[in-house]
This record gives sequence, C-alpha cells and structure tokens, in this order.
Amino acid sequence: MNLEVLFAGTGGSAPTPGRGLPALLVRRGGEHVLVDCGEGTQRQLMRSFGLAEIDLVLLTHLHTDHWLGLPGLLKTLDLQDRTVPLTIVGPVGTTAALAAVQDLTGRVRYPLDVQDVEPGDIVERDGWRAEAIGVQHRTTALGWVLAEDDRPGRFDPEAARALGVGLEDPREFGLLQKGETVRGVRPEQVTSEKRFGRRIVVSGDTRPCDALRAAAWRCDLLVHEATFMDEQAERARKTGHSTTSEAAALAAEAEVGLLALVHLSARHRPTEALAEARRTFEHTELPRDFDVIDVPFPERGDPIFRPGAGRPRRAEDAAEDAASLPPAR
Repeated sequence: MNLEVLFAGTGGSAPTPGRGLPALLVRRGGEHVLVDCGEGTQRQLMRSFGLAEIDLVLLTHLHTDHWLGLPGLLKTLDLQDRTVPLTIVGPVGTTAALAAVQDLTGRVRYPLDVQDVEPGDIVERDGWRAEAIGVQHRTTALGWVLAEDDRPGRFDPEAARALGVGLEDPREFGLLQKGETVRGVRPEQVTSEKRFGRRIVVSGDTRPCDALRAAAWRCDLLVHEATFMDEQAERARKTGHSTTSEAAALAAEAEVGLLALVHLSARHRPTEALAEARRTFEHTELPRDFDVIDVPFPERGDPIFRPGAGRPRRAEDAAEDAASLPPAR
C-alpha cells in the first residue's frame, strides 16, 4: 500500500511567491489526511493532486497561518455536493473556533465532526492511528504521529510442512496464520518476527522537546519546523520555534529515517538552511511546495524524496477541473 506525503505549503508565517502556508497531504492507499490547512491550501491541492475526498483533517495549533484555509475548503467541498462525513481534530479550542467561523460563513450540508483533543489522545482509523503529542510553542500546540498497525511476520509454508502441517489439508496453513496452534505447531514456529508499521511524525510549530524526540524515535519520516537558522537562535527561543540545527539534532538523536524541514522563514536562503542542517544530520531534505516523499515499507528501502512530483498540472487540466464544478448557488 502506498504511503506518500505531498508538501502543499512549506512556508513560514507568511506566504511567498514560491511557498504557501503550512499544509501537508498524506495519502495512504485511498485515504487522504490533511495536516494543517493554511490560507490557500485548497488552491494548492487543486493545482496538484486535485481536491480529493479528504477523510481527516489534523490541526497542530490555532495560529491563523495553520488553519485559516479551512473555512474556504469546507465551503468548496459543500459546493461539490460532498455527502461523506469529514472529521476535523485539533487542540482544545478547535471546536469553538470552527463554530465561530461557521456562524459567519454558514454551515455545510455534509456531516462534520469536529473534535478537541489533548496530548495522548488517539484517533483510530482502519489499519492506522493518529496520536496527538504535546509540543512547546507560544500557544497550546500538538504534534501528530501517524502510525500504521504492525504487520504479522511472513508465514513460511515449507517450515510448516516440515513440521507436519498442511500435508493433508492446506487449510491448516490458514489456521496457523490466524494465530491458532495446529498439530502441536505454534504460529511463532513458522512465522518471522512481526513487521513494524510505518510512522510519520509531524512537529507543528515547536521548540525541540522531549515528547517530540520520544515520539519520533526511529520513525520513517519526521517533518519538523525550522523557522530560523542558527544565527537567530535567540529569536527562535523567544518565539517558540526551532532552528535548522536544532531540528537536525533532534532527528539525529531520534535516529529517524529522513528529516524534512518546513516552515522556513523567508529571511533565510533554503540552500544555506539545508546545508546547515545536513552538517548535523545528513539525511535531511528541505522540500518546496509540490515536492513529494514516498514512504515504503521498511523492508523495501528508505523514504524517497521526489522533488516536484506533485507539481502543478497543465493549464488545460485546470480549466477542465473548473468546468466540472457544479454551478454556484
């Protein structure tokens, strides 16, 4: 099953011509999870993979650069006659904030489930979960761990046959794989060790902190903010942000597979920021808008950085999409 991250917005607190406000789209099979939704996110998605059926929105905190694109997105989905439910989960205050906005913009017709959560709360999904972690910012803020369920080990039919299972009835293989003991043979005798599910950790805006470091331990991909370079370390501390080297040091300590830096201030050159981070942790990328990272199963290799893989589509495609929208009401 594919697992990929589209960087829909990689800028800091204000957009630039080349970088939108914070937004990540995680695609796992047919599921689409949006982490943060800065102003202009729906336009970014339309220019890339399209405005797909988003199943879940996870907010890291309620500073406007991380969620102000959500009201417009909700209304657009309504105009597209969405009927399936949408769940929005964020820190305490999310429910009240969305209710206040909808008092101005109007309600949507599809089911909308808005939830406030605290660190340690888990949103269970089919085959994976999203866990909220407490991070350190100037306001109540969360990081998110998107973790797949562990997979059972690989079944070895030859080993089972050697122990006398399945020689007369191949259906005995299925019983072993379900965890049953067959003819005195236990499942662990003919199955490799369990295979860990993939994990993506998103920091949101934060200072480096122990909770994030623990949550990111040996994760496949850590998406960590790096608003400032080291020359502005004091400003990072005062504003509740991280520097490139601080994010890289946390990634090194947590032994992550790949570090992706986002939320870079426009005052810094991306090439210099990336070089600074790589001096501490080599496996670092600094994505631009529309870059993609594929996260394969661990046994199939390391995460793959694909610059521009989600780049804007052809103008004629965009025109066709616009023509397919329902008429405005």
